[in-house]
Amino acid sequence: MKTCRLSIIIPTYNERDNVLRIAEHIGSTLKSSYEIVFVDDSNDDTPEILQHLSKSDPHVRFEHRHNERGLGTAVVRGFEIASGDVIAVMDADLQHPPEVLLSMLKAIESGADIVIPSRFIPGGNDGGLKLHRKIVSATARYIGKALIKKLRPISDSTSGFFMFRKDVIKEAELQPIGWKILIEVLARGKYTRVIEIPYQFQARAAGESKMSVQEQWNYIRHLMSLVKDSPEDRRFFYFSLVGLSGVFVNMSIYFFLTMLNLEVRIAGFCSAFVAMLVNFVLNDKITWANVKTNSVWSRGSKYIITSLIGIGINVGVLDFFYYQLQFNHLLSNLIGISCAVFWNYTINNLWTWSTAKHNKTIIIERWTMRESLVEKTGSKCQYF
Repeated sequence: MKTCRLSIIIPTYNERDNVLRIAEHIGSTLKSSYEIVFVDDSNDDTPEILQHLSKSDPHVRFEHRHNERGLGTAVVRGFEIASGDVIAVMDADLQHPPEVLLSMLKAIESGADIVIPSRFIPGGNDGGLKLHRKIVSATARYIGKALIKKLRPISDSTSGFFMFRKDVIKEAELQPIGWKILIEVLARGKYTRVIEIPYQFQARAAGESKMSVQEQWNYIRHLMSLVKDSPEDRRFFYFSLVGLSGVFVNMSIYFFLTMLNLEVRIAGFCSAFVAMLVNFVLNDKITWANVKTNSVWSRGSKYIITSLIGIGINVGVLDFFYYQLQFNHLLSNLIGISCAVFWNYTINNLWTWSTAKHNKTIIIERWTMRESLVEKTGSKCQYF
């Protein structure tokens, strides 16, 4: 029989009315050996309650942090002191139903590295949130997806409810800012298989939400930190800056040549060609600086081929908008540049610098409610 040593990390801040409820609910759900690790930053009497709970319940451990706050750092501290090789993270307020832990363990047993209960796949529901919280939550999710590539296939990447094998973060240097520790694990961890299961988000049992403007700002800071530390995610921003410089070079030369009464098509070709050369040097030194799969001549040749096609797209679009639609010739050229930039980034990323060779394939599975169901006695794991 396989042994899954399970640790459940629960960060708390002034949750005096909830810690007993959550511990009792977990105990009645698992009916096996396990550990709950409360990491507490409270300034009320929650520590005293946890002290009493840890003495009366052998499954409970806790650590009270003095003069320190932050959900993300509390969870990371829980990772450090947890005894299990499988770790679950959940809130103390019962918005994350403990019954779902059984389905999460089932997914771990099936080979998942990370399991994420999701409100946003068939069978899931975020009904426990008020409308304004739903809007804030959706905005946060889509900002994260836009900035971090690893978050894009995940439907509920801002969840505080998840489970993973501890090896996922074995070599990761976690640097959480604020409240969304899952995005830290997804962005910095090493894993190959993620399973999402549906769950019903619940209304808070007691206490008050810790959502604040400060935490929302911390979330943005957190995303920026992850982008800064990820060459893959920085690449888009670097390419955009290089492209912007190329637009300036292109438009400047184009304007100068047309002022000399050079024919529009020739001016467009010449300005695009010079911008292409400038962009190759900058992209090779900055955008794809960490991707050198072949010689500079090979990269240069591929870049020129890609860019020449891009120039054809640029000039073709310019021709269409200027001669066919009678747009202003400067605006027509700008539209042509935009189309060519999209082409150039996509093909250069896939071919010239071959980033696909450096990306590990991550399998994302979404279970149905039926697949997620598990009997309390049906687990194949033993717990310590």
